Amino acid sequence: GYTSTDAQAQAWEDLPLISVVAPLEKNPQIVMWDPETYPEVQTIADVGEAGITVNLFGGAPGFPEACVALGIWTEDQLDKSYDGTPARFISEGDIAQQGFASAEPWLYKNTFEEFGRDVAFELLHDAGYQVYSQSLGVKPTDLEELRPCLELFVPIVQQAVVDYSNDPARTNAMIVDVVEQFNAEWVYPAGVAEFAAQTMTDLGLHGNGPDSTVGNFDFDRANELITTIRDAGAEVPADLTAEDMYTNEFIDESIGF
Repeated sequence: GYTSTDAQAQAWEDLPLISVVAPLEKNPQIVMWDPETYPEVQTIADVGEAGITVNLFGGAPGFPEACVALGIWTEDQLDKSYDGTPARFISEGDIAQQGFASAEPWLYKNTFEEFGRDVAFELLHDAGYQVYSQSLGVKPTDLEELRPCLELFVPIVQQAVVDYSNDPARTNAMIVDVVEQFNAEWVYPAGVAEFAAQTMTDLGLHGNGPDSTVGNFDFDRANELITTIRDAGAEVPADLTAEDMYTNEFIDESIGF
């Protein structure tokens, strides 16, 4: 299954996972705002300085609480009533909102005609909240049984990241087709798929870790994030470290961008 550093740490006592590969080097999550309403706002910290309400999903403590704990935002700026639709951002115009760099900027310019222009945004990663997002993990109790599989599987994931970056067209077509077949509320047009692939490259959402290898984990980076959310009030075991949550054992160090 996939997980994220903050969720993984907070679920540790109930459902521990050990992540074995990081397909994404940077979390694609953003906070975005209307640059026409707030031309002076350039960063997530500026959102705090301007006192802008931030439209957020509810749930376990994460980056909003960390922003408050770090003094970037105030508690009264957080509005955890976001339902995933664009209506409020478009109708009110003066709020900020969470999203993904690989989707929302394209959607608000090309799909949501009532808005129809660029949004401004900053990656949570660039604001200092550097989780490993959508890393692939297994239960610790399954690790021994799955070890022979993971030795083969993890390098395939690493190579797939590189290959997708080099030529995403076939994979994007498959994803768009599958979404259409599901025929659910979520839609994924070809345009946003192409935008996502280019954005992953342009913003370094996929790329090498702290060296020349793709998919491996930087334990210092993860430990800093664990400390940040623990200090922000998240229920994280006092003795939990990145070394508990991650392993580079199955990484092929020769595979990278």
